[in-house]
Amino acid sequence: MDYEELLNFATALGYRLQMAGAEIYRVEESVHRVLTAYGVPTGEVFAIPNCLTASIATPGRHPLTRIRRVGFHGTDIYRLERLNELSRRICADPPPLEEAWKQLRAITADTTSYSFPLQLLFHAAAAFSFAFFFGGGLPEACCAAFSGLSIGLIVTFMEKLNTNPFFKTCVGGFFSALVALILVGIGIQANPDIIIIAALMDLVPGIAFTNAIRDVIAGDMVSGISKIAEALLIGVAIALGTGLSLVLARLLGVAA
Repeated sequence: MDYEELLNFATALGYRLQMAGAEIYRVEESVHRVLTAYGVPTGEVFAIPNCLTASIATPGRHPLTRIRRVGFHGTDIYRLERLNELSRRICADPPPLEEAWKQLRAITADTTSYSFPLQLLFHAAAAFSFAFFFGGGLPEACCAAFSGLSIGLIVTFMEKLNTNPFFKTCVGGFFSALVALILVGIGIQANPDIIIIAALMDLVPGIAFTNAIRDVIAGDMVSGISKIAEALLIGVAIALGTGLSLVLARLLGVAA
């Protein structure tokens, strides 16, 4: 058994799981089970949101350790499911490492995702629906859809520039509120407050906060607290972006 290659593979699998948005316990358990499946029950795995560490003790050799830095990432359910399925197949019937690497690279190379127009449609549809939830009517819903569309455009553009989530969210909140105020300013009879809050729901870090609470419940306190802090910072970014837009509108006399 090439223990170094096994550790490299297990760490790469855990890294890809984290980049796909997997929970911390899932990452640690998947890496540990893969190591065990290849006959190394002494593997130790420690993961936090931006780092993965795995170590094994091999017979007659010094311990081997690998560390991977995990950068900014979102949630890719499609890739997460495929990686989770791969780890389960390996645990049930471990293939040669060369074959395991081949399957992992195939999943990594698969860039299947929703098309850009469809993503914009989802942003608009979410904002449109939330307008009714917050007590608005059809005018508010239609305006919220345009604001949600602007969020989709801004967020996608800034992702291509590898912008950090805080600044990206801040700019998205700014332009979504600005679009809402412009639509009301040109004469559309709608409540700007409902339009803005409905569109901003596209930016609310619901998944991040849910995963944070789940990590805390599972006992992964470092990860849970880190993700809670991240979710709170995203909330601050939303408030800053929206507030700047409202202040600017008042200075220009667009909003009362």
